[in-house]
Amino acid sequence: MIGTILILEDVRQSRESLAAIVEKIFSAPRIVKEATVRGAEQACRDIEFDLALVDLSLPDGDGTTLLRRLNRDQPACITVVTTVMAADSAIVSALAAGAQGYLLKSEPEQVLENQLRLLLSGVPPLSPQIARRIMHHFQLTGPNYEGTAKLTRRETEVLGLIARRLRVSDVASALGLADSTVITHIKSVYRKLEISNRAEAAIHASRLGLLSDNGRKS
Repeated sequence: MIGTILILEDVRQSRESLAAIVEKIFSAPRIVKEATVRGAEQACRDIEFDLALVDLSLPDGDGTTLLRRLNRDQPACITVVTTVMAADSAIVSALAAGAQGYLLKSEPEQVLENQLRLLLSGVPPLSPQIARRIMHHFQLTGPNYEGTAKLTRRETEVLGLIARRLRVSDVASALGLADSTVITHIKSVYRKLEISNRAEAAIHASRLGLLSDNGRKS
């Protein structure tokens, strides 16, 4: 369930438009709207978010700073870039910082709504233009699955659960572990598989059969 949402956007019209879209999609969300990286970072110290919509170019810095912070401190938070920046360098930087979706604000409002609605099914939201670039990249390079063999049984269990969008606390409860232990396992999985976000984790989990009922580890 997505109930607490952060919107980092310095343009008021865009900020309110995004707020209206997520309020329409998600049931009674709590929406925190910030116009600066500093304000968003302060909000993250006080609130645990389920979803963050992050612009990249802000008056006081780069949105990737917040992406890295959320990826480190709130790994259960789904982070989606919402920007006008479509350059390859911006996409690569955002994904490397932990973004789990990438939407161009130049898209029609209905497209943005449709893409964000995919989160309800656990599908990463991507503008069509961005999706084509990412697909082209994987066609050329292919994901690295060699690290999969290095995962321990517990790490494989954690991978399967986080790929299903479970929060850290829910994974901890399911496996009988402390939240801090789960976070340590997540960091280890990311390091071994050379990935940086849940979207990439879901790709690996799907290839391993961890997202099917028959493939779930116990």
